[in-house]
Amino acid sequence: MNEADALIDMKVLTEKRTTIRLIVDILEISLKGVGKTEIVYKANLNFKQAQKYLDFLLEKGLIAVSSNRRNKYRTTAKGKAFIKRYRETVELIL
Repeated sequence: MNEADALIDMKVLTEKRTTIRLIVDILEISLKGVGKTEIVYKANLNFKQAQKYLDFLLEKGLIAVSSNRRNKYRTTAKGKAFIKRYRETVELIL
């Protein structure tokens, strides 16, 4: 791979939002505890997409949901560690 190809690959990495980046976005949005509607709007998702990701994050223990009258999603310690490792990894390649 020549230098031009490497630049093109880096452009793709930084322009297109990957699934991992979307997961990190949701985790960052949820750091202080938010409802699903806020996640939908801030992460630029529809409700069906948001539910798919929230179910996955709940299953993996990266996010927790309160059992109050209005569900609030909050990033867990494991989720915070994921955000930290993601940022460290991005720093290595950019």
